[in-house]
Formats: sequence, structure tokens, C-alpha cells
Amino acid sequence: MTKQQKKWLIGVAWLLVLAVLCTVAWQKFGKNDRNNGLVSGNGRIEAVEIDIAAKTAGRVKNILVREGEFVTAGQVVAMMDTEVLEAQLREAQAQLQQAQSSVASARSQLVQRESEKAAALALVKQREAEFDNMRKHSARSSDLVGQGAISRQDADDDTTRLQSASAAASSSRAQAAAAEAAIATARTQIAGAQSAVDATRATIERIQADIRDSALKSPRDGRVQYKVAQAGEVLAAGGRVLSLVDLSDVYMTFFLPTAAAGRMAIGTEVRLILDAAPQYVIPAQVSFVADVAQFTPKTVETASEREKLMFRIRAQIPVDLLKKHITKVKTGLPGMAYVRLDPQVPWPAHLQVRLPQ
Repeated sequence: MTKQQKKWLIGVAWLLVLAVLCTVAWQKFGKNDRNNGLVSGNGRIEAVEIDIAAKTAGRVKNILVREGEFVTAGQVVAMMDTEVLEAQLREAQAQLQQAQSSVASARSQLVQRESEKAAALALVKQREAEFDNMRKHSARSSDLVGQGAISRQDADDDTTRLQSASAAASSSRAQAAAAEAAIATARTQIAGAQSAVDATRATIERIQADIRDSALKSPRDGRVQYKVAQAGEVLAAGGRVLSLVDLSDVYMTFFLPTAAAGRMAIGTEVRLILDAAPQYVIPAQVSFVADVAQFTPKTVETASEREKLMFRIRAQIPVDLLKKHITKVKTGLPGMAYVRLDPQVPWPAHLQVRLPQ
């Protein structure tokens, strides 16, 4: 190889090195000029997860949705078997009829006891009238004995009849008191039978509620993430059947260093760009800033170590925007979150909001 060729190769090599250095410098400095005054972090789209679970123990009868399917609030997504509950409902309804019959019987007894009391009170009046009459007759007999008009034996007989009339009056009053006690007992029986009716009705309402709850419904609009159970499986109370993601509560979680996180405030504007759709810029707002650093050493002794602390930030996507594009919302997508350090500085052109039509 001639000296001229060596010089030419060395020149080409230097040109390649210079080009690489220029490219790196542009990527590091020139490209970052676009993001001057911004901080950014890698993140992933997440959403609130909702478990669809059985309220009571039972067998899964049918699952009406597939994984990945979009569901609306109130939609029935699964059915639990209700055969046992329906049998319990029939039993409770029969017990209700029995309790209602007991109430009717107790009320009939009350009417009978009240009639007995009325008869006893009438008898009391009769016995008291007889006693009053015998008392007057006995008093007259005593006067006549003193005058010698009647014999002592007749007067003694009148006294005996007076005592008998007094005993009869006392007996009738006791019967009236017994009738009053029987009425109180009958009223207590009515109250007890009515309580049994109310308790049975409450049992029927509970079973009916359990039957209604056997139709598992989605509490919100969302997407089926995965099935936890299959048709035919027996679950305990609270056993999960499906897992949904709430597409009205979607956010990106990312991390920023101490210096940037310390300047974040709830409500700070954020711009999101997803790797899967870089042509769109999604608006969001800071809804959460962790009060404890992530990946933090147990003890931080130096300023350089404190600068390494990373805080978790959550950027919430507006609900109205999610509802407008709810069928296109997906979780798990990675992307970048951009935050302005100075809210007075306008967003650069490449971070202006751009949404799908």
C-alpha cells in the first residue's frame, strides 16, 4: 500500500469518527432542545381492576362473556346456580303460610277470651246483685228476730245464704280476672306469631336478594381481563369469577427523580405518547405523587445519593376523553410521560394534543 493510499484511509477514518461524534452530539444535545424545560419518564398505561365475585357459595352456572370483551355497567356477565336457593325460598314461603295461620288462630283465641271475659263480668254483676239482695234480707231478718217475728233459725239461714252469695261474687270476680289474664296471653301469642311472620318474610327477602345477586353484573363499563373460574366450578362466598379493568379510570405510572418530583403538584399537566401510537399526544394530569421514594437505599448519607431517589407519579387521563374513545382504550401499553417544569412555558409543537378522530 502506497503512502498516498494510507493517507486517504486515515482521512476517511477520521471523517467516520467525526460523523459518529456529530450524530451522538445531536442526539444528546440537539434533539433534547425540543424538550427544553421538560422532564420525562418511561411508564405504562394502567387501570383500576375490578373483581366480579360470587356473593354466596355456589356453583358457576354460566359465564356469558369472553376475555377481552367490552362490557357495560349493569350487564350480566355470569350466572350462579340457584337451585338450592330456590328450594330454600319455597321452604320459607311454606313457613310464612304456617306463621300466618298461627296469627289467625291466635286472633281467634283472643276473640274467644274476650267473649269469656264479657260473660265473666256479667256473672260478676249478677253475683254482686244477689249478694246485695241477700245482705239486705239478712239485715231485715236480724231486726225481725229481735222483735220476735221470726225464729233464730230463719235468721241463721239468711246469714248462711248471705255468706254463700258473698263467696259466689268473689268466685265470679276471680273468673273475670282469669279471663283478663287469658286475653293478655292471647295477645302475646298474636305478637309472637306476627314476629314469626315478619322473620319469615325477611328470610324470603334475603333469599330473593341472593337469587338476584346470582346474576353477576358489571358495576362499571370496562373490559374483561381474564376468567378466574369456569362454568361448573364450585366457589366459596366471595369467590372470584371474572376480573375487569375499569376503562373510566385509566392512568400512566412513571418515575421522576427527586428534583423533578419535588416540583410536581396535583393537577400538573402531563403529555403522554404511547409506543404503539406515537402519532398521538394524549393529555393527562398528575393525580398522585408518592410520599416515599422508590428503590431507595435504607440510609441516605450524601447529596449525590439523594439525587438518585425516584418517586412514583401517576398521570390520570380525563374521564370524558376515555368515554369518547372507550372502545380503543387498552392497558399495559408502554410509553413516555412529559411534564413541564415551568407551567408558564408553552408546550412545544411536537407535544401539542393530537387525538384520533
